[in-house]
Amino acid sequence: MAQTILVVDDDPVQRRLLETVISHSGMAVVTAPGGQPALDLVRGPRGDEISLILLDLVMPDMDGLEVLAKLRPTHPDLPVIVFTARGGIEAAVQAMRAGANDFLVKPASPERLNVSIRNQLKIGTLSGEVKQLKKKADNRLTFDDLIAASPEMRQVVKLGSRAAQSDIPILIEGESGCGKELIARAIQGTSARAGKPFVTVNCGAIPENLIESLLFGHEKGSFTGASDKHLGKFQEADGGTLFLDEIGELRLDMQVKLLRALQEGEVDPVGSKRPVKVDVRIISATNRDLGEMAREGSFRKDLYYRLNVFPILVPPLRERALDLAPLAKHFIARFAAEEHKSVTGLSPEAAQLIERFSWPGNVRQLENTIFRAVVLCDGPVLDLCDFPQIAAAMGMDSGARSPASVVPPHPSVGDMSDRSPFALPLTDDTGQFRSFEAIESDIIRMAIGRYEGHMSEVARRLGIGRSTLYRKLKEFGLEESGALEDTIRRTG
Repeated sequence: MAQTILVVDDDPVQRRLLETVISHSGMAVVTAPGGQPALDLVRGPRGDEISLILLDLVMPDMDGLEVLAKLRPTHPDLPVIVFTARGGIEAAVQAMRAGANDFLVKPASPERLNVSIRNQLKIGTLSGEVKQLKKKADNRLTFDDLIAASPEMRQVVKLGSRAAQSDIPILIEGESGCGKELIARAIQGTSARAGKPFVTVNCGAIPENLIESLLFGHEKGSFTGASDKHLGKFQEADGGTLFLDEIGELRLDMQVKLLRALQEGEVDPVGSKRPVKVDVRIISATNRDLGEMAREGSFRKDLYYRLNVFPILVPPLRERALDLAPLAKHFIARFAAEEHKSVTGLSPEAAQLIERFSWPGNVRQLENTIFRAVVLCDGPVLDLCDFPQIAAAMGMDSGARSPASVVPPHPSVGDMSDRSPFALPLTDDTGQFRSFEAIESDIIRMAIGRYEGHMSEVARRLGIGRSTLYRKLKEFGLEESGALEDTIRRTG
């Protein structure tokens, strides 16, 4: 469940080097040898998994600028870092104008590369959160903004979309924390009332002596302490939607007044001499069985039938397993950005723990659990030790961090050479990463020695053209016969 980076480069050596560096940071990597294969990946079934693109600017089939031109209309928010050997102000300006988010010059150090990737991922996550918060504040949140990967939630989305096309009263049923208010907001944002007021009333949290005033309003001087006129929630929601959360907690005497307001389309503010007309769409929500309450007499049957015109049942999280992974990924990205942590996903053990847990508190519990785990985490991915309470409830040991959640140590010169005579060190004697140019030069030197200077075989084995090979020999000072002979003698 780590974030996935798409590396686009026509040079196979560069692709392998970039893949190694990024993988060591705990992120998943997919590669493409050119612009068109990259676009096919992004537009394909796995396109939603890609969090960022590392794009070479100069490629034979389709250059980076053309890739950006074709990508941006359909994926305007996907971060793209342009990576090229032809550095310069003009190239950087062209790339940024075409839609790149950052510009790096080859060879870039692993530290610079990782900083750029993490910054762009963080900016992308926070930008997405800001956009969603703005849509929520403007009452324009839609079903496209919800995570609904499971068939159960897709059915909820289908019902909600149909209900949004009219002003029919809706009753949303489901356990606490399963997202009933988000469904209500999406219905509002998809309906003709999008952008109009969306007023929420928690019927179980209103003091008994203030229920009537809060819902219907009051006139100045209508009771002790009423020093000013107050508009009730019905009038605040005029033209928009009134969301009555936990409607099953409403007192019986207030249920009568609520029924009249729904039937007549008007409210009687406390102390007012005449009723006030309101145009309000009612969406109710409950975590209780209102039908059973109506049969027992603790909820008015006539009000129940008035509210329960279009019921929508939101299943608990334990019944929509396919939503677990995308929800966890969303929360990890969000909280990692907010808390300035380099957390990119879950270890296999932690992912299994989340899939097996029943989540009695539903999405709200998952969100808070991920938040706590991100704060606790010291590694690149969340592990069992970051979920002590959940692991204890499942009877699992959460003491140690699993190997999969630890960044593998960078191999040094000594331990790499002990494994194979052809192994290459990724770090120098001080433990710092070597440059791409130095590593690429060593790869070519070793290949020349291994294949005794047969350039056609060297080029074929490295997956590059002969012209590219000779260009790199010139760049690395290996084109002179003496240098080649010395390379063959030392590495052959």
